[in-house]
Amino acid sequence: MELPLVVGVDGSESSLRAVDWAADEAGRHSCALRLVHASLWDRYERTDPGAPGGCDGAERLLVTACGRAHARRPELRISTVVRPEEAPNALLHAARNARALVTGECGRGPVRELLLGSVSLTVAARAACPVIVVRGDPVALAGGHERILLGVGETASGGSALRFAFEEAAARGCVLDAVRAWRSPAYEKAAGEQARPQRQQAERMVALAVHEPSRAHPDVVVRTDVVEGPARRVLIDRSAAADLLVVGARRRHGHISLQLGRVGHAVLHHARCPVAVVPRHGD
Repeated sequence: MELPLVVGVDGSESSLRAVDWAADEAGRHSCALRLVHASLWDRYERTDPGAPGGCDGAERLLVTACGRAHARRPELRISTVVRPEEAPNALLHAARNARALVTGECGRGPVRELLLGSVSLTVAARAACPVIVVRGDPVALAGGHERILLGVGETASGGSALRFAFEEAAARGCVLDAVRAWRSPAYEKAAGEQARPQRQQAERMVALAVHEPSRAHPDVVVRTDVVEGPARRVLIDRSAAADLLVVGARRRHGHISLQLGRVGHAVLHHARCPVAVVPRHGD
């Protein structure tokens, strides 16, 4: 059974941008789009019974979002779901049977001015499927850079992210930039020596990571690079020229930030384009 692309909708401008992005994404992959709205309070916030169609606020919100998605992609198959529960729980439930889950970077809550909303952070850390947090400038949101940026991590946690990035580049017909950061030991910097072994190891890891996926997607143009510096800084800087940043994440028990890892946590807050966090289970 084909899995739908799920997007969380709460009526905020951020979530409507996510609907736009998700509609384009569903069109690229020829999959269904499912709009999910969750609120414990909507059942108590009914509109005037005499309102046209007797729709409540949640239904009207989804009708508006559905119309917006159809206006961008008339061919889409779109379904809507209203769940009377907290948004993170509703989206995590929907993620069990989803191709991917799309959210805005912030919502309607009292802390919406923060860098990343708590709902987006929670689902990115815990969802069973890839989570895309839609953020960034209009060029990136429109796919204007024609480039996917992949952060190449350790092999143990990168397989799913690699496959996702290659599939995305193939669907868009764009370049895939596979980048790995490396660090020079402090004593070598102090001595003014070049850290050739560290750079060469990073180059070998990138080449090995992209070898098999490149064979599966021969039409995808892959450019590899290794950059000295902290991975989170390297990826945030490179995200300014990308339409989507893809990173892997292990699923661990514990605090949300540990679920995401330091790099995932940083790029979700500061990347200049949409970010896809792709989980790998069982590590």
